[in-house]
Amino acid sequence: MAKRVYEDWKGGNKFILGGRLIFGPDAKSLIVTLALIIVPMVIFCIFVARHLRHEFSSHNAGYAVLVVAIGFTVYVLLLLFLTSARDPGIVPRNAHPPEEVMRFDPSASVEIGGRQTPSLQFPRTKDVPVNGVTVRVKYCDTCMLYRPPRCSHCSICNNCVERFDHHCPWVGQCIGMRNYRFFFMFVSSATLLCVYVFAMSAFYIKVLMDEHGTVWKAMKESPASVVLMAYCFISLWFVGGLTGFHLYLIGTNQTTYENFRYRAENRFNAFDRGCASNFYEVFCTKVKPSKNNFRAFVQEEVQKPVLPSERGAESEMEDLVANPRSKVEDDLGIGEDLLKISQRRNIEIDQDVQSRGSNGTPENSIMVDSPMASGQRAPTIKSENRHSSYVRSGSWEIAPEVLVNSTFTERSYTPSSETRL
Repeated sequence: MAKRVYEDWKGGNKFILGGRLIFGPDAKSLIVTLALIIVPMVIFCIFVARHLRHEFSSHNAGYAVLVVAIGFTVYVLLLLFLTSARDPGIVPRNAHPPEEVMRFDPSASVEIGGRQTPSLQFPRTKDVPVNGVTVRVKYCDTCMLYRPPRCSHCSICNNCVERFDHHCPWVGQCIGMRNYRFFFMFVSSATLLCVYVFAMSAFYIKVLMDEHGTVWKAMKESPASVVLMAYCFISLWFVGGLTGFHLYLIGTNQTTYENFRYRAENRFNAFDRGCASNFYEVFCTKVKPSKNNFRAFVQEEVQKPVLPSERGAESEMEDLVANPRSKVEDDLGIGEDLLKISQRRNIEIDQDVQSRGSNGTPENSIMVDSPMASGQRAPTIKSENRHSSYVRSGSWEIAPEVLVNSTFTERSYTPSSETRL
């Protein structure tokens, strides 16, 4: 059965509901974030907002304190969900490197099986025009693509993300082109929620102080209000500071990644269009659709036809990689064949000499001055002394020892010029 894209996903993301929701690999941190939001709001609604229902005389306006607290909390949780459960702008990775930029580099050759083979090289960078300015983009070895401008590879999610800002552990997701707007709205809304809870808790302390006379008695009467004020004060340093920092980034059209990496270089920002246009780009433009259909079935790769020349080169390369000793073994086989031919020729000459000696008469027969006639044994070539000519010299020339032995054998059986009388 064919798999769906989310089932065969190469990144570190986690999917639920059949690939409809996508989270980062650290999605469990969402439990901590939810607890930091829900628990204080439950305490606020029970121990503070409930007692403020009748403190506003006009038409029971005190109920609005409780309603606003609940509605604001739901709104913040919805923004958290939109930030962490959607595709942040993942660029689909390629199954193969881009062929239009593939090239063989002879200067960076590698030795395989005794031969120098050119290695496949890719230009590490490529220049792309952006708003009339040339921007250099890098090649990603993991995703096998040239990253679009402002795109970066997240080491946690193992994906290339468009307009990569940072990976936020509090939401368990990368912050990129498709969820940055919701991330900023989540952080700024959490800041406003902290201010609201702090203000209502302080107001309740004021009400209790009017009833009991002193602030210490009021704080003793409602310790939950004191705890909430301290908690919101500490949280404001984080979410409030983060809101201000991202307001600066939006106004200058930067990302967190660009600000921290290129701050010391003072390079020109080719994406800055002015403060008003930058805010319009973030909050008023339509969010681009995802480039990934996680519920689609994985398509089988269609292999293009290979030319005969390419097929021969690829098969030769595969053979060398699979068995780098095959070239040496082929040389040894050729040397063994030459040895057999030499020995077979020696046997034929021996049989020819013997036949001449048996058919000729003593008066006119010609005696052969050879090792066979003198009772000596013909020299033989041992296979242990064979060596590949390619291994020693790197060419296909016949080994010198093979030629010497072959010449010596032929001369041993040359008929002598003397004739026995």
